[in-house]
Amino acid sequence: MLANLGTPDAPTPAAVRTWLREFLRDPRVVGLPRLLWWPLLDGVILPRRSAPVADKYAGIWLAGGSPLAVYTHALADAVQARLPEWVVVPAMRYGEPSLAERLRALHGRGMREIRVLPLYPQYSTTTTASVEDVVSATRHALGARILTLHDYHADPGWVEAVADSIRAHWAANGRGDALLLSFHGIPEALVRKGDPYAAQCEASTRAIANALGLDRKDVRLTFQSRFGRARWLQPYTLPTLQQLAKDGVRTVDVACPGFAVDCLETLEEIMELNAEAFHAAGGTALRYIPCLNASDAHADALAALATRDWT
Repeated sequence: MLANLGTPDAPTPAAVRTWLREFLRDPRVVGLPRLLWWPLLDGVILPRRSAPVADKYAGIWLAGGSPLAVYTHALADAVQARLPEWVVVPAMRYGEPSLAERLRALHGRGMREIRVLPLYPQYSTTTTASVEDVVSATRHALGARILTLHDYHADPGWVEAVADSIRAHWAANGRGDALLLSFHGIPEALVRKGDPYAAQCEASTRAIANALGLDRKDVRLTFQSRFGRARWLQPYTLPTLQQLAKDGVRTVDVACPGFAVDCLETLEEIMELNAEAFHAAGGTALRYIPCLNASDAHADALAALATRDWT
């Protein structure tokens, strides 16, 4: 089972509100006391944010649906083609197809062992741990053998797939003046409590740089998608890009190796908002390198991960 974050069913305020409500009610995502957070979420945040977020989704929506859903399903099909004796399915932690429901359905079909591969290369308590919560509860309820992959932030197959995508971009477009790897951010407070995410993002960056034959200092690591007022992991992607432009860097190549497939955070935030800000600050071109999506190299890497010893 390839488990991703999830997405609204439609680019409408109602669908976005339903999805955001489930997502933001997860204490792994927002750790405030529910008696404080839920009334604020339902009474203030969702009424204000649902329509603007729906507009953002409408701008990237594909004929087959949300990009995250389309690419996750295509990736599952590609992995299935490489594992003909397995059953390979996609699932979403929030929204449909529901992770918990898919686990119960597979167990009901008599599967002896279910392996859940969260599509988060770097582990965080805000993402992978939430998938593990569902797996643990389902395992206990069903008495099923369900295993979860902790992370694959430095897996050689995955690292090489990311490096190959960057090389292909350079072969087709030439090499930009700078290479920046943008990862989704999390609050710094979580890292101080022991979340390994920041260290794994750094390890991924070093591994990708090494695969490209670059020094670590030649690859910039930044964090995007900050939410709320708390201090998040830094440096932030947007101000870094603006400073690069002010420093005379005209062309920046940007990849987002923390995202398995393209989604709102890459297609709207990076390709549109950050690209516009970079240009406004004096840059010439922000050239986004797509996520691995359902590429052959990505499917090969995940199929290899799925078939290893998980015990």
